[in-house]
Amino acid sequence: MYELVIVGGGPAGVAAGVYAARKKIKTLLITDTFGGQSLVSNDIENWIGTKAASGYDLAKMLEEHLRAQEEIEIVNGDLIEKVEKLDGGFRLKTQSGKEFETERILVTSGSRRRHLDVPGGKEFDGRGVSYCATCDAPVFKDKVVAVVGGGNSGLEATIDLLPYASKIYLIHRRETLKGDPVTQEKIKREPKVEIILNAETKEITGSEFVTALKYADKTTGEIKELKLGGVFVEIGSEPNVDFLDDLVKFNVYREVVIDHRTQKTSYPGIWAAGDVTDVLYKQNNSSAGDAIKAVLNIHDEMTGQDRLAPRL
Repeated sequence: MYELVIVGGGPAGVAAGVYAARKKIKTLLITDTFGGQSLVSNDIENWIGTKAASGYDLAKMLEEHLRAQEEIEIVNGDLIEKVEKLDGGFRLKTQSGKEFETERILVTSGSRRRHLDVPGGKEFDGRGVSYCATCDAPVFKDKVVAVVGGGNSGLEATIDLLPYASKIYLIHRRETLKGDPVTQEKIKREPKVEIILNAETKEITGSEFVTALKYADKTTGEIKELKLGGVFVEIGSEPNVDFLDDLVKFNVYREVVIDHRTQKTSYPGIWAAGDVTDVLYKQNNSSAGDAIKAVLNIHDEMTGQDRLAPRL
């Protein structure tokens, strides 16, 4: 039986794995791939300590750092399918049919972006279609781009793009934007932003990279085309929590509810960190920090330390 199983190989999972290994916790990390959502990013310029890296390069750096640790086992290319409770721990079953037993679980399985299910959406993913304005905005310097989505994530993506893009179309399928009113007003004052409402994205076209987006004007039914060089999809995300069933408490967005001091979930023996949780900000650096916090709390419990006790 392992002392800890970490589920996920993004920045949170790898950070947790490195710290767990250094604390000599008997640990297994299980992931389908390293890098998390950043794997599809063309250029990441906000990973602290690295001036710039592609998502692929960041994933390789994370994997190499983890594999340099001697006190950890790794299963790559598999996914957790189910978690069962045992006396004194848990049994984890993977899609490939493997089973592992552990005393504790740290869930760092992240989330998956809701993809734009239109022709060209999948084909141009990473070739002009992006799911992270914070990561990729500088790549689209002086280009005309579109942001699909009128919620807070769409508004924030538009803000992130303002210093870089020459023009930004903010496309929303409803009559009004849904995001924060203050941010809406800021965007509406920007001359380079054009808001298009009642617009249903129908197709993304191009050759090697994106060159246009087609949408339906829901008021008239007319199909219109925008010539552009990039599309940022901000239509929400879904936490990767299916394997947990209802073992822990979730909020209305199916994010794992945690104690933000310790990263504990509602179920004893299960911690969670990163985008899978109800944290306000979803970023690689903060996810790594939260995962480290979780491992330190796990180690405290294992060694009988109580850092939450009142300090005299």
